Amino acid sequence: MSFLKWLYPGINIKRWIVLLLLGIIFAAAGFALAFSRQLADLADAPAAGADRGNLLTGIGCAFVLAGLGCGILAVRGLLRSLTAIFLSGYDDSFIDLVFLKRRLVKGAAVTVIGGGTGLSTLLRVIKQITSNCKAVVAVTDDGGSSGRLREEFGIIPMGDLRSCITALADAEPLMSKLMQYRFKEGNHFSGHSFGNLFITAMAAIVGDMETALDATGNILKVRGSVFPATLENVRLAALMDDGELIEGETKIAAAGKKIKRLILVPERPAAAKSAVEAIMGADMLVVGPGSLYTSIITNLLIPEIKEAVLKSKAVKVYVCNVMTQPGETDGYSSYDHVKAIYDHVGEYFFDFIVVNKQEVGTELLEKYARKGAYPVKNENGMIMAMGASVIEANLISEDNLVRHEPAQLAKTLIALIYRLHLSGKGSRLLDYYFVKDSLRKLKKVLEGE
Repeated sequence: MSFLKWLYPGINIKRWIVLLLLGIIFAAAGFALAFSRQLADLADAPAAGADRGNLLTGIGCAFVLAGLGCGILAVRGLLRSLTAIFLSGYDDSFIDLVFLKRRLVKGAAVTVIGGGTGLSTLLRVIKQITSNCKAVVAVTDDGGSSGRLREEFGIIPMGDLRSCITALADAEPLMSKLMQYRFKEGNHFSGHSFGNLFITAMAAIVGDMETALDATGNILKVRGSVFPATLENVRLAALMDDGELIEGETKIAAAGKKIKRLILVPERPAAAKSAVEAIMGADMLVVGPGSLYTSIITNLLIPEIKEAVLKSKAVKVYVCNVMTQPGETDGYSSYDHVKAIYDHVGEYFFDFIVVNKQEVGTELLEKYARKGAYPVKNENGMIMAMGASVIEANLISEDNLVRHEPAQLAKTLIALIYRLHLSGKGSRLLDYYFVKDSLRKLKKVLEGE
């Protein structure tokens, strides 16, 4: 019988079960001695009988206390034995994990749209405040490992999808590093990411990319879900301001010309159903940060994605880039970024635009200037004239790169969630201490890298 497995040797359970049974026996015997009807009768007996009754009552109480003590020790031992298995690889205590999971499940439904490094950075932030996090990822990349696998196997590029899954993962750090590992040697393997190969193999096993991504997420224990914007093998083309039409994301970025209009090939691909559902079911839609044209606008060119974004009742937020991107957004201000999105979508739809107000250090400015990149200038008045509110914050991290600092971005988005009371229900609002603890853990994770 299956319950007898609890008595198998070596699982560190039997001793606690025996102790619990002893505790129950002691407590039962104690109650019997202390509160039996016979003792009640002794209360009317002579003094000697009364003294004996008091003695038995005292012994009974001692047995009850001993039983309770054994029970507490047994339950504590059982919990330690059982949870030690499931807490392997976690620094948190059992109660911390229970609290964390319960609070994350009640978090706001946040869907992030984009691609590239910016999206994975944002997901590492969002997963600290909610497990109801979904990512809709661009799939027009045609360079590097993703491009090679795309050409050879005819599948959608999974580089950004892999990065997003890894960003949301709760797996041990070594597993996350393995998924991001890139081979440096070998004629066929050089340049390939292990994660890309893993997902490609998974797609071959399960039969389609969407199921493969879901299975990979289960293996890595992700908080949330990652969906491609489309399952079709689409390519990106751009009409430049000089009239030239360039096809291929890599070639567009390398052309060094101003982009007038982006075009998908085929022009009207079907959106992934799960991506549309993620957008329509969101409390908050966050677009960006990431390459304006090749990571953000490319998603919004898919008709069903654009329609879902416009119809969604979610609060819509755009996180503007902090630096211009050479060959793509040269000379662009925050207003230019927003206008480029609106020009391709055809409607104003953002409620909030998050921009950086922190100044970049001189040395880093010079370093980026040599590559043709400069801080994005804020033109808040022109953005507000479009009907969106502007949120200015110190958002950048200055180590060797100028990029969004995850903890600062988290604070900004959390403050916005509080302010908006997204669900209108207290159960969906994030507790202050939970948020504070989440940010502490995020900082610890980032410092450990």
